[in-house]
Amino acid sequence: MREADGSGRPGLTRPRPERGAQPAGVPVPRPRHALHPGAWWLWALALGTAATRTTNPLLLALLITVSGYVVAVRRPHTPWARSYGAFVKLAAAVLMLRLAFAIVLGSPIPGTHTLFTLPEVPLPDWAQGIRLGGRVTAEGLTFALYDALRLAALLICVGAANALASPSRLLKSLPGALYELGVAVVVALTFAPNLIADVRRLRAARRLRGRPDKGVRGLVQVGLPVLEGALERSVSLAAAMDARGYGRTAEVPAAVRRTTAALTLGGLLGVCAGTYGLLTAAGGSYGLPVLLAGLASALAGLWLGGRRSVRTRYRPDPWDARAWLVSASGAAVAALLILAGSLDPGSLDPGVVPLEPPALPLWPAAAVLLGLLPAFVTPAPEAPRDPRKEPTT
Repeated sequence: MREADGSGRPGLTRPRPERGAQPAGVPVPRPRHALHPGAWWLWALALGTAATRTTNPLLLALLITVSGYVVAVRRPHTPWARSYGAFVKLAAAVLMLRLAFAIVLGSPIPGTHTLFTLPEVPLPDWAQGIRLGGRVTAEGLTFALYDALRLAALLICVGAANALASPSRLLKSLPGALYELGVAVVVALTFAPNLIADVRRLRAARRLRGRPDKGVRGLVQVGLPVLEGALERSVSLAAAMDARGYGRTAEVPAAVRRTTAALTLGGLLGVCAGTYGLLTAAGGSYGLPVLLAGLASALAGLWLGGRRSVRTRYRPDPWDARAWLVSASGAAVAALLILAGSLDPGSLDPGVVPLEPPALPLWPAAAVLLGLLPAFVTPAPEAPRDPRKEPTT
């Protein structure tokens, strides 16, 4: 389309910018309220570490409530953030499966309160220590419930991290030394959120077409397209990273490479040994120092290894004061529960023989409430944009 300009000559019509539109060539700034995704993962993993230190069902229920409340008020309105419900269902399934195993296979905990008796199947001599059926006691079921609730709380904390932290933004925050793992990390981190989004989309499409979306038939007809679509989207994102030069390296002296490998490998071994010490009762004295030394060594190796990566970050996420507060709140919960386990182990691991109701320890419960800090120091997520209010052309 042509129109006359000021000189009377016909010319091309210039498109008029819409009201409120960003001028061409000016980058759109990232919202200032975006929290670093690594802070959410550190907070959630610290809560999961705290869950592994106790079998008290009241403290575990409090941990689940704290993580669920933070997710409810700070989860962004994005498809990948809806994966929290799937992790809750997975935790419930783990809980029921653990109780079913305790009923069918029995429990090593002796008990005097018999609930019911199942027909016992005789087993050969080489299967001693295993039984099928027999007497089911309240003490055995209570012990299985406490143990399964700990694993369920850990799964829910991991689900909270998946619902709060953007996988793509977390990937951009990886240090340059880990560029080889970038493709595997992006596939792993985006597979589960994409899977949940595809399940919701395909089930809604089947309901609109009048087809069943529940039961075995619906699961079979939805399962294969969901798996294929989620994996294809993850691999496409990894291919886009490779096309943009992700993973290019620079020349580094051999001495620096050997030092980097030694520091990183030694640090990772120290982290594994320290984590094992923290998760076991016998290693409580050496677990934390070994873990801190391993983290320091691994971070030094990653810093040296980053010198051979020439990639740059577009709009890197800053680690600000709010990220420190969120990470510190989760670390405080884990540290205080570890301390409570060493000072008063009976309150964090209530016994089931004799069978008695668990008591809620006051100061460990107050320590768990510190995990609510992210709900107050981080701003609320942006409301979803209404497509009906979008400008039309």
